[in-house]
Order: sequence, then structure tokens, then C-alpha cells
Amino acid sequence: MKFTVLGSGSTGNAVLISSERTNVLVDAGLSAREIVRRLGEVGVSPESLDGVLITHEHSDHAGGLRVLLRSLECRVFISGETEEAFYSTRRGIQNGESEGLKRKDALKDRTVAIESDAEFRIGDIDFEPFAVPHDAADNFGFVARSSGVRVATLMDFGHFTPLMKEKLRGCDAVVIESNHARDMLSACPVYSWDLKQRIAGKMGHLSNEDLSDWLENDFDGSARDIVLAHLSQRANDPSLARITAESALAARSPLFKSEARVAISQPKEPTPWFSF
Repeated sequence: MKFTVLGSGSTGNAVLISSERTNVLVDAGLSAREIVRRLGEVGVSPESLDGVLITHEHSDHAGGLRVLLRSLECRVFISGETEEAFYSTRRGIQNGESEGLKRKDALKDRTVAIESDAEFRIGDIDFEPFAVPHDAADNFGFVARSSGVRVATLMDFGHFTPLMKEKLRGCDAVVIESNHARDMLSACPVYSWDLKQRIAGKMGHLSNEDLSDWLENDFDGSARDIVLAHLSQRANDPSLARITAESALAARSPLFKSEARVAISQPKEPTPWFSF
């Protein structure tokens, strides 16, 4: 099994998870053109995708889906709550109703209904979803399993829950949000007070500091790779996010040392493949 983060950040998110026989695109928050281009860059054709998995309806995770489906032959795996929210996301603004109708037409007869708390399979990859706290209709993270390898992916969540901590145990790699630095968010001149409160809230986005606390105190040390994702381009810095995470790993008790490597996903280019 292997994976690459095609792009991640406030402007859009997409992850590709592959086995020898299966390719699954997780989220389609980049433009359709960019997703197709980046798939080509990592050596995967759009026609070879076996499924698109949508974790929630927010535009930075699903905004490119409608147009992208013109280039794909596979089905979309999406929960009923997320599908309904996807159709109504733009309601109330210009062209909202027509956009909702276009989305319904694009997904007609192309969806596979999943539940955010029930396992499902795409090709030879098993997906074990679990709820994460975020202000979306039915947001979830998941552990993807194939040939004994476990890869967890979770973005857009405001805090760790006991369930999430449990699901992250025994993983070979974790793609996880490190959205903002608290001081940078507080001082950000372009964010309103309300937006800052939303981002920092329990249903918003995870800070570098909160991720650091998990890495030092609750991470079981099993993952070889920790890939930091969904970094804010206005309230974070990649070097700061990396240093914060690496310092937390170094501060672990000598009895629970971890050899995990920290990598950063970028908004404008794919990561290298992480293979197992």
C-alpha cells in the first residue's frame, strides 16, 4: 500500500491511496484541472481511479468534485448527510440553486452510500471511518487497511476525542491536521474575530500545539511517518509546524521513544509517495 497527499491547505485538499490493484481519491477540494494534473504527476490516470471518497461537504474538500466527475468513470463514496449538504452548500448566494441542481445531476446514479461509523471496502482496500469533531454535516476520518498496512487520514477537526486516539493506535502512517499556530492565528490581521473563534473552537481546526500534545502524550509510536496536513497559509508556517511536531516527539519519555518521521504536505504540489 502507498499514498500521496496531492495537495493540502486552506485552498483545497486531496489524498490518493493506492494498493497494487486499487486507487482511491480521498476528497476533491482542488480544482478538477489540478487534480487531473497532479494525478498525472504521480503516475496515475483519472480513468484508473476505483472510487472517490468524500469526507465532508466543505468546498476545500469537495469543491472540485462536480467538474472532476466528467473525467472519471468511478463512483463516489459519500454518506447521505454529506451528500445532502453538498447539494445545499451554496444555497442562499448567487447561482446557489442552479449549482445545487448541477451537483445533483453530476452525482446521479454515481454514488455509493456509506456511513461514517461503518466499515466499507473499495477494491481491496478496507476503510474504517470514525467521527471527528468539526462543523460539517457528517465529517469523518478513517483508517485505510490493505495487506496488513494501516494508514490513517484525518483533517478538519477541532480536538482529539478518546475514539480518535484509539483509532490512531497501531497505524503505519498518519496524515493529520496541523492547521494553525495559536499566536499566529490570534495576530492574523485578515481574519475576523468570529472566524478566529471558529478556527480555534472545539469544532474547528487543530493547532500545532494540540497536535504536539497528542504526539508527546498519546501517540503510541507505531507510525513510521506523520504527514502534517491542512496547514493554514495565513496562520501557520511549515517550518514552525514541523519543529513543533518534532520537538514533541523528542520530548517523549525514554520508555516510549518514537522513530516517526515528520513530513509536510504542500498546497501546490503532491508529496512523494509513502510506500509500505
